[in-house]
Amino acid sequence: MEAYYPCCGKSICEGCIHSFRESGNNEKCPFCNSDRGGKTDGELVAEMLKRVAANDAGAIYMLAGYYYQGRLGLQQDRTKAMELYARAADLSSSSAHYFLAKHCHEGGALKKAKFHVEAAAMVGHEMARYDLGAIEYNAGNRDRAVKHFMIAASAGCYRAMHQLTVFYEKGYVSRESIDSSLTAYNNSCAEMRSKARDAAIRIELNIIQTMNNT
Repeated sequence: MEAYYPCCGKSICEGCIHSFRESGNNEKCPFCNSDRGGKTDGELVAEMLKRVAANDAGAIYMLAGYYYQGRLGLQQDRTKAMELYARAADLSSSSAHYFLAKHCHEGGALKKAKFHVEAAAMVGHEMARYDLGAIEYNAGNRDRAVKHFMIAASAGCYRAMHQLTVFYEKGYVSRESIDSSLTAYNNSCAEMRSKARDAAIRIELNIIQTMNNT
């Protein structure tokens, strides 16, 4: 999990943000240390627009989301949002490509959906890589599916690792392949784990649970 800060154009992991806030810096950017508290919606949008003007893919993707949902005082404009998502994708934003893949799939544009999911996977989006495995498996291309799942698992994707385990039980994956994938998966998870990141995840899950109960 990461959060984008338009003040400096950096995406920072939630664990680092949690540690920074725990040290008493709740209203500042963990990277550039600029003050984030007390800014109006207009000031936040103006700050983001500067990054958008500099062709910052992260800022463009975030602004697209605000237009799509109608947040930060912006009037909901999904046509403009889709233009921004496409612009971010052109700048190799894996998140933008993945959003467009889901959007195209829901709209029945399957060829475009596959293009965007492939593009997202190529620039490191692990869930896009997992989805490619599912697409290939459903198309009857088991060997290709296994390769995609192995790549996703090595990046720490639980769903991909689980699918490989199922394939192994069915005899679709060799013992050597499942062992190497599991080792890569565990190594990736270990690199991403920290007390701060686990704490951040617990906080987010509690917020989601509270919202679901209200």
